[in-house]
Amino acid sequence: VSCSSTPVAPSPGEVFVEGSLQNLATGLGFTEGPVWLPADERLIFSDIPAAQLMAWSEADGLSVFRESPKPNGNLLDNEGRLLTCRHGARDVVRTELDGSITVLATGWDSKRFNSPNDLAVDGSGALWFTDPPWGLPDQRDGREIEVNGVYRLDVETGVVVQVSTTHAMPNGIALSPDGDALYVTDTGGHPAHPDEAMRRSEGNVTCYAVGDDGSLAVRWQAPVISDGIAVDEFGRVYTTTGQGVVVLDPADGEVVTTLELPEQPANCCFGDADDRTLFITARTGLYSVRTGAAGAR
Repeated sequence: VSCSSTPVAPSPGEVFVEGSLQNLATGLGFTEGPVWLPADERLIFSDIPAAQLMAWSEADGLSVFRESPKPNGNLLDNEGRLLTCRHGARDVVRTELDGSITVLATGWDSKRFNSPNDLAVDGSGALWFTDPPWGLPDQRDGREIEVNGVYRLDVETGVVVQVSTTHAMPNGIALSPDGDALYVTDTGGHPAHPDEAMRRSEGNVTCYAVGDDGSLAVRWQAPVISDGIAVDEFGRVYTTTGQGVVVLDPADGEVVTTLELPEQPANCCFGDADDRTLFITARTGLYSVRTGAAGAR
């Protein structure tokens, strides 16, 4: 059973990459959370150790967008405003069109988040995000929530719902083009996990069917240890692993192809005027490659 009703293009013989991999920037700390800003024709991404949001464009190259307390995942909301998960502040914020910052969520059940990592936006404007402890000292100091959860935020009401607690280290998150499926990556067990059983769990990518009430039901799990995630117009899942960017079939999680890089990637997104450039943040560098499919809209 497919997790998406979006027609999937045939995999055999398909051209995923058109042209060579381009190295756009080097010498950064640890890059994450790329997002394309169509109105500005530039990419925004995080340099976590430097506590900065960076910008890159064809016209101006690399520059600092602004200081930010260890930012991680970034995305645009349905009105084109920048959303950011901030490790250092343990919150999720929105950059308004005038440049001011609105804090959208800081915790759940009167407890502070661990360190929000990555996020997705559904058709209603609600935010889905992951909350592993990577931003906490030693992945444990200051912890108030004893699970590493996945959450849904109703931006209009401010209500935060904990939708999953079954992941050891939930990380990347994305929705299918039709919004019927949610993909969550889990990097697997870690010695700092408060649940001893979770310390030995295997990493994977989980596909959930999303119910009308926002409930989640597992459709498949792929044994792929990965970080960030993006989805193309055909619903295929692009996820960053130690082997490169692995592309998964949305119907069953099978590996379709792997795009290799010179350093391990952390996250990716589609951008450019036609949404057919895959931008990849990879440790200390930023890369791009033209693709045979556009990103999901």
